Amino acid sequence: MDLTPVVLWGLGEAAAGTPESDRHLQNYTCSVARHLTEFVLSADTGLLDGLFMYNACDTLRNLPEIIESGLAEKGRNLPLIRVHIPMALPAHTDVSAYFKNEMARLIRELEALFNVTFSGKKFIEAVKNVREIRQLMLAAENRVAEGRLSFADFAEALTVCRFSPFDEQTALLAALNNGNPHCSPGHDSGPGVIVSGILPPPTPVIHAIESAGLRIVGNDIASLGRSYASMPEIREDPGAYFLDFYYQHFPCPTLLYTGDRRTMSLLHLVEKTRAAGVIFMGEKFCEYEYFEFLHLTGRLKERGISTLEFEIAGYDTAHLSALESRIEAFAELLKQRD
Repeated sequence: MDLTPVVLWGLGEAAAGTPESDRHLQNYTCSVARHLTEFVLSADTGLLDGLFMYNACDTLRNLPEIIESGLAEKGRNLPLIRVHIPMALPAHTDVSAYFKNEMARLIRELEALFNVTFSGKKFIEAVKNVREIRQLMLAAENRVAEGRLSFADFAEALTVCRFSPFDEQTALLAALNNGNPHCSPGHDSGPGVIVSGILPPPTPVIHAIESAGLRIVGNDIASLGRSYASMPEIREDPGAYFLDFYYQHFPCPTLLYTGDRRTMSLLHLVEKTRAAGVIFMGEKFCEYEYFEFLHLTGRLKERGISTLEFEIAGYDTAHLSALESRIEAFAELLKQRD
């Protein structure tokens, strides 16, 4: 439909403070929601033509009305497009018909809002582009695991991709895979770890991990690995394509219907990468992560996998020195066991 999607993840740098957001959200709301709200309410008029949201968590489920109210106070109007993603366990409830109906309704709403017409041909082209981009992201992730690309360069490139058209994403990722960016200080010799969380850690924290001699051999990050881990088959019917994507999506605590697969998927990733440890980076005030971290760390420790847990809010590096000390101690522990 010739619309350009941008993914509003990781807005901590673009909206370092949250004065506008704080007028509408409690200070214990997760940092993702606070920075998203700040960005939308503070962005220059005309930067966005619409805002697409779904029920990723309790906070984001209620956010459209809050943003709508905040924009109304400023005399601004931004179309809010919403879909409801079923969270029922697939084994208990068949949501196929409902989900396809939501996709059909979404297409009709986009056509009406932006005076465009859905094109099956362009849809197939877009699906092929997305598959290519996901494959390039996976290839870059493998370079990180092999010690041929620093995780900092990798995370920065994928962050840029979220705000770029398909052709620019493809060019950036191709250059990342074919070039020779700075390698991880530990190259392929240090203990391997998996990083897990909603957003990648701030660059100084990544440098602390790699400077401690740890190799990031896998990522279980919602905005990174979990987003491109699933690559549905090409289908002409958008309802069937997105239903396939819905059922295949890599397990994430914000997608409750994937809960039964969550633990085993992480254990499989540990086994596949031969990681010696997992670093859990909790997004501040994310209740979904609070609930799962205790269970996941317990299951990992049963298998002799060491874990490190810390909480961080966006690009806040106020406690960087303390984090560096904990990361260095964790690295020493893994090296002694290696």
